[in-house]
Amino acid sequence: MNIIVCIKQVNDPEAPPSSFKIDSATNKVMPPANMPPVISTFDEYAVEAALRIKEKAGGKITALSMGINLLRDVVKKPLSMGADDLVLLEDPAFMDGDSWSTAYALSQAIKKIGQFDLILCGRQAADWDSGQVGLGIAEILGLPSVNIARKVEVEGNKARVERVIADGFELVEVALPAVVTLSNEHAPPRYPNVKGIMMAKRKEPIIWKAADIGADPTKIGANGRRSKLLKLFQPVRDTKCEMVPGDTPEEAAGKLAQRLREVKVL
Repeated sequence: MNIIVCIKQVNDPEAPPSSFKIDSATNKVMPPANMPPVISTFDEYAVEAALRIKEKAGGKITALSMGINLLRDVVKKPLSMGADDLVLLEDPAFMDGDSWSTAYALSQAIKKIGQFDLILCGRQAADWDSGQVGLGIAEILGLPSVNIARKVEVEGNKARVERVIADGFELVEVALPAVVTLSNEHAPPRYPNVKGIMMAKRKEPIIWKAADIGADPTKIGANGRRSKLLKLFQPVRDTKCEMVPGDTPEEAAGKLAQRLREVKVL
């Protein structure tokens, strides 16, 4: 069982909102100071799902990521958790892409990796939350896909997936190879142990440029964008607090109800 897990390095979503700044001229988020990036949360669930499949069926796990100046201590986390290889797409040509150009580049890398039975991704990235890249990979490669999974099990040449829906879950069976995106309803990611961390430090990632994966220059990075970001901004929240007096709880409650009617809340 050969599994490819797509991961993304993102700004820490747990950072205080006030630490994020927007460059309005370039429509980009400025990384918070003194706050190191992390692996996107949902991607860690995808790594955990791959490890559980490998523990039962055997095989190999290859983590795949794309970006510029990727921090090795961050992107090596799948290796420390138990993945076998790490492939990084690092090239300025990949910069400023959108979901489609990202999916195209990752698809080209997957083709170069070669043999695979299952591709796992997070349901969405923890920065943009678009949830499009995983399904885009499936579309470009012509593979079946199942999104928002809480459990994945492999039986022969098929995968049985518990897919989250609004009022529960549904059980889906899909032929392999396929693409599955994992949600946080899956079992939580394991903590790397000391042995895994030491092995990850010694293992060097495979680095590919755009030319190495045979990518069409017109389909990657800014040249390959199919969407245009018109404006990126932080919402302005204007709040005020009004105290409703009352000598007793009953009187305060009555005045509060009256005030809420006046401002048309009730």
